[in-house]
Amino acid sequence: MIIEMEIIDNEALSEKLGIVARQTDYDEDTIRQKLIDSNYDHMSVIKEYLGLDKNVKKKETLPIASLNQEIYKQIRKRMEISDYNKKQDEKLKTEIENNQK
Repeated sequence: MIIEMEIIDNEALSEKLGIVARQTDYDEDTIRQKLIDSNYDHMSVIKEYLGLDKNVKKKETLPIASLNQEIYKQIRKRMEISDYNKKQDEKLKTEIENNQK
């Protein structure tokens, strides 16, 4: 078994520590250990923290039986996004009003 080890200088290590620290709530010791475990790949540490594992399979969808099904699927998706955005706008407005009082 061959283990690849990247040689990294202190400046690059401190930069990677800073990047991970800003994106997560890990302490410095945890960040160092996670970076060592991921071969100093700061993006994989952040993705692991966020739950975005690249090894996770995407949700399989059923094949579209007809064009109409695809059209209605897209319409439903757009309406859900629109409804979510509308709720977020309303929430933002109420927070602004509460903070102005």
